[in-house]
Amino acid sequence: MDGTPEMMDVSTEEVAAEPLVGMMDMVLLTLLGVVSIYYFFIRNTNKKEDNSALKSFTISPTQLAPRASDSSFISKMKSSGRNVIVFYGSQTGTAEEFAGRLAKEATRFGMKGMVADPEECDMNELAQLTEIDNHLAIFCVATYGEGDPTDNAQEFYEFLQNGDEQLDGMQYTVFGLGNKTYEHYNAMAKYVDKRLGELGAKRLFELGMGDDDANMEDDFITWKDAMWPKVCEVFGIDSQAQDINMRQYRLTVLEDYDPARLFTGEIARLNSFKVENQRPPFDAKNPFMAEVGVNRELFKGGNRNCLHIELNIEGSRIRYDAGDHVAVYPVNDQVLVSHLIALVGEDPEKVITLTNVDEDSSKKHPFPCPCTYRVALSHYVDITALPRTHVLKEIAEYATDNKEKEKLLLMSGTSEAGKAEYQRWVVQDVRNIVHILEDLPSCKPPLDYLCELLPRLQARYYSISSSSKLYPNTVHITANVLKYETPTGRINKGVCTTYMQNQRPDNDTKLHMPIFVRKSQFRLPSKPQTPILMIGPGTGIAPFRGFIQERNLQKEGGKPVGKTVLYFGCRNKANDYLYEEELTAYRDSGLLKVRAINVISDPS
Repeated sequence: MDGTPEMMDVSTEEVAAEPLVGMMDMVLLTLLGVVSIYYFFIRNTNKKEDNSALKSFTISPTQLAPRASDSSFISKMKSSGRNVIVFYGSQTGTAEEFAGRLAKEATRFGMKGMVADPEECDMNELAQLTEIDNHLAIFCVATYGEGDPTDNAQEFYEFLQNGDEQLDGMQYTVFGLGNKTYEHYNAMAKYVDKRLGELGAKRLFELGMGDDDANMEDDFITWKDAMWPKVCEVFGIDSQAQDINMRQYRLTVLEDYDPARLFTGEIARLNSFKVENQRPPFDAKNPFMAEVGVNRELFKGGNRNCLHIELNIEGSRIRYDAGDHVAVYPVNDQVLVSHLIALVGEDPEKVITLTNVDEDSSKKHPFPCPCTYRVALSHYVDITALPRTHVLKEIAEYATDNKEKEKLLLMSGTSEAGKAEYQRWVVQDVRNIVHILEDLPSCKPPLDYLCELLPRLQARYYSISSSSKLYPNTVHITANVLKYETPTGRINKGVCTTYMQNQRPDNDTKLHMPIFVRKSQFRLPSKPQTPILMIGPGTGIAPFRGFIQERNLQKEGGKPVGKTVLYFGCRNKANDYLYEEELTAYRDSGLLKVRAINVISDPS
């Protein structure tokens, strides 16, 4: 995905989706599709753009500025005898995870690989890869937003667009992470593959593309299992992989430590979550601890919940526009955290450090260390994600029951029976690592190994549902609380929406959530008189609420405002007509034409 790599401007909850889709949901999705088509049509009218490539930017200079010597990946590769480097462009962690798996597998084929973040590397050195025998550069890149590169691949993309460095003889292959339901499917991977070829590089294996709407894991495995034999053939080495278990991180248990030096959930800088230690600018590595001013229920009845949250950003220097996203760093459910720790028989308050065994790696720890197991599993490790097949293979070694071990190995393999069982038992039954260890009780992997194997807990992005022109000191979020029953009878909850639901302030307690704002290209027309049509089912109304607020301010300021039309889809108008009073007031003022479509009783 990279999570969900090609994001639309709607609220998202990056957890396993509810497995059953009804007719009503299909209607809502159809409505959302209509607004997407309309939006892209309106924005792209009068634009001549080649959709096979990414958008162009004016960048100067044509090459990346030289970096410090520690950004020289060539020096690291030569000094440590490496011949394979895997670059990743990742927004939600999946591409980074795939890159790590590829670098690890290189060792099984007698090669030596390393993972690299292009944002931390001097990409001008790519041409020097030809100085290394049997070299290979693998690019694992996700597409984000409207065919854009991920944040950490932005400079690399600009380098490819504007650089004239010849890469004659550089051997490479590309795997992309995308979603076919979006317009710019794997645009970044296609561009990287095409542009590297134009600069003279030699494609060693065909472009691979993973589809998150289908089965990203299966796409990746199919591609890499065909890629390695081809690489071995070109390099003239044995293509029979060695079945070896390689740990990436070394565990150190701290008995003597200063409690003030332990991480407690911070993303990068120690103690940065303390309000008195906050320092701008605020971004993904330095989120702002925003005080929760309002956290109220929007639904009027029923058994579902929808939150309206207002976060105070006064004094933070954070600026946003209607249509932008706010990212929230969630905390895992403490009941689930405690249960996982108990399943493997570990001490939740044990203080640990995990250190990369590769001394040349720029990533010294999988997450901020030292910390306790409880902190690691609460703030840094995604324990609700569906485990990928390589995780099942690794933990199978710790199952003492032969049938349980065989089941894990079957699902981690590439046979049709194994793929079908993984799809049924893990994906369709929506089993996370806690559920798997519950159902296979003889399997008790070391907790530090689970911390290494499981993906990093990522920020969740939500469309901001306010206009900074009306609310300059607050950011509003509109989000459905995800909660559903799985086929096994378990109740699964959304990580971030459950966390946010519990952040309800009172007169005695101030609550804060770590956030940052990510800019979007989803904007109102520059001319207020341009008519707009908005179709927002459910919480898809979020960005449009900000647009309507902004149009109303323009109208009150005496500007001519074009026709403003909103179609809002809901399950039951009596219970979940979001912001009904606000929208009615805008309608009565003459600004807005709105129709709330009750999908259940008014499917037309």
